[in-house]
Amino acid sequence: MTTAQKLVLVLLAMAVSFGAAWQMQDWRYDGKLARQAEQFQTHLDTIGNAAIAKARAEQDKRLAIEQQLATSDQQHTKELSDAQRNQDSLRDRLATADLRLSVLLDVTDSAGGCDVPATPGGAGVVHAARRAQLDPAHAQRIIAITNEADDAVIALRACQAYVRAIAQ
Repeated sequence: MTTAQKLVLVLLAMAVSFGAAWQMQDWRYDGKLARQAEQFQTHLDTIGNAAIAKARAEQDKRLAIEQQLATSDQQHTKELSDAQRNQDSLRDRLATADLRLSVLLDVTDSAGGCDVPATPGGAGVVHAARRAQLDPAHAQRIIAITNEADDAVIALRACQAYVRAIAQ
């Protein structure tokens, strides 16, 4: 065997051993990569399931708030319609003179020109609190102002209920 043949034989042996080592590394890394891919997929599945559970919980929470707001809206709409019905009835009663608004007069006010004793006199006549009836037009304006105030209070309660529901 010549030196050239020995050299070719050594190179061939090196190539075969290099190829075998390469194949062994390939098998070994394939196993590691397969395990890593499996772990990665398990982690992805866990993260995905957690995200789905969180999204489902948020959706359930949103639906509960929507139902609560719908109930609250129905309640406030009913309150508003009841208040408006009462206001309309009161306005109609004032317009037909079925009802008159009056105010208490201050009997201790000397500027009023009506000196009515605060206690009963010796003859036994009881003086009730002095009252003055309001003009129907003025009464209508007063009722309109109180109606607007009632509507504002109902709207304020609706807004507060909405904010409380959202803030939960």
